Amino acid sequence: MASLELVRCPTCKAETRWEGNPHRPICSRRCKLEDLGNWAAERYRIPGREVTAEGEIPEKPAGEDED
Repeated sequence: MASLELVRCPTCKAETRWEGNPHRPICSRRCKLEDLGNWAAERYRIPGREVTAEGEIPEKPAGEDED
């Protein structure tokens, strides 16, 4: 018997099967829509430089390390 790989849903923290789950890594359509709503409402953020209203990225502040 093959073992089932379980993963934890990042939205509700419930354990769910990976194999055969069309919503993976999220457990269900409801959690998938909640996650999408969180991105749309800017509750999740990826660090980066601030962009001006004109879409320009300002110069690096003095003393900021080179990547």
